[in-house]
Amino acid sequence: MNHFDYLAPSVAPAANAALAARLQQRIDRKTKPLGALGRLERLALQLGLALASDTPQLEQPQLIVFAGDHGLAAQGVSAYPSDVTWQMVENFLAGGAAVSVLARQHGMALTVVDAGVRHDFQPRPGLQLRKIAAGTQDASRGPAMTAAQCQAALAAGAQVLRERPGNVVLLGEMGIGNTSCASLLMARLCGLPIEACVGRGTGLNDAALQRKQRVLAQALEVNHEAREPLAALAALGGFEVAMMVGAMLEAAHERRVIVVDGFIASAAVLVARALAPALLDYCVFAHCSGEQGHRALLQHLGAEPLLDLGMRLGEGSGAAVAWPLIDSSLRLLDEMASFESAGVSDGMPGT
Repeated sequence: MNHFDYLAPSVAPAANAALAARLQQRIDRKTKPLGALGRLERLALQLGLALASDTPQLEQPQLIVFAGDHGLAAQGVSAYPSDVTWQMVENFLAGGAAVSVLARQHGMALTVVDAGVRHDFQPRPGLQLRKIAAGTQDASRGPAMTAAQCQAALAAGAQVLRERPGNVVLLGEMGIGNTSCASLLMARLCGLPIEACVGRGTGLNDAALQRKQRVLAQALEVNHEAREPLAALAALGGFEVAMMVGAMLEAAHERRVIVVDGFIASAAVLVARALAPALLDYCVFAHCSGEQGHRALLQHLGAEPLLDLGMRLGEGSGAAVAWPLIDSSLRLLDEMASFESAGVSDGMPGT
């Protein structure tokens, strides 16, 4: 079995009863009936606690997309060839992908990280070259990563995060075969049958979906000893997922807000939460994706997604679509008048 020397950074719980009371008072005194802004009020409270501030502000949001290839893709678990990974990285950098459009719309910095793509990229602005190897090994035949590779990916993800400014990060991924990786991690760490965790990914037909289930069942059997979170990540995961785990842990350590995209990003949360349970205090789950296992995974994490649009693109697109809601929650807290400041009566006595 792989041996791990990795020590996750400390993550302090965001809970603070006195701060929560002050924030709730500010929210309740706005010119509206109590609770009338619903989920946005709960979101503002969470963000205030995460940022440890009575007057929280979201600063310099960073959208980071981690990309990597998977040896498992050779088993036909995706409707697309693995070359699409590097081609989509080029598309991100050229500004033509969905997440590129959304980043431009919101004036958000977009960074693409080569975590382990089977292609050599030319250096350029917006691209971080952190390649661990040219794709993982085939998890249906043995561990996808060595312990050293997994730890290197965790460290690289943390370093990428440290080098970005701001106090909020939106995390996404790109990698043909990575819904398989997420399904495997979900099955192993949640103790669920693989059939409950596997979806159609890039659009598999029924026959291809059945093949995917068989391949993933074989991967779980071959790596049956990989039970602990890091061992499971190394055996079943991808370089881009491991880097995302490292980035999440570092972000929570620094008390940054983490906007979680879809199924693969939520699988990374599953691993990171196992290493630092308080990490969930800093996570805002953008949406429930159309991928079959995601709803059950969110329920397992006790997460309340902001949106449910049937999206299943990945690449941070769901996080970017949810961004205006996150921004709005704190703008309302900051800019909306209180009953006192507006001179508005705040309800009938005794009601």
